[in-house]
Amino acid sequence: MSEYKKIILAVDLTEESKLVARRAMALVEAFSSELHIVHVIEPLGLTYGGDVPMDLSSVQEQIQEQAKAHLAEFAAELGVSESRQHLIFGRPESEIQRTADQEQADLIVVGSHGRHGLALLLGSTANGVLHGAGCDVLAVRVGKAD
Repeated sequence: MSEYKKIILAVDLTEESKLVARRAMALVEAFSSELHIVHVIEPLGLTYGGDVPMDLSSVQEQIQEQAKAHLAEFAAELGVSESRQHLIFGRPESEIQRTADQEQADLIVVGSHGRHGLALLLGSTANGVLHGAGCDVLAVRVGKAD
């Protein structure tokens, strides 16, 4: 296994993120790596297919402020400075990959629900990251398989 100098931890800030963070932290400690945390907020227009007949900007701002606070709290528990916290709007798969490229990461750690069948065909964030990343990806199994 190669040495991981810079690790991207992609989280959705749910309880399951703590399980994924434990795996990332074990690698950070083993390799004396630098850890970056990424949380991607999907714009509501993308989430609902753009067919929402009202202005959602104030709702989106509230979501962003809440996510910023949760990310700061999550990062503080792991000892990750603000300069290595990334709160981004967009599609999770592409934004996680873009951040990993931008930061020249050696590894992306992401949670996976281990879906199969139709859920796998429809794709998941972990699957999208795995197939598009320019570095190693560790998909940490969380929750129950469907």
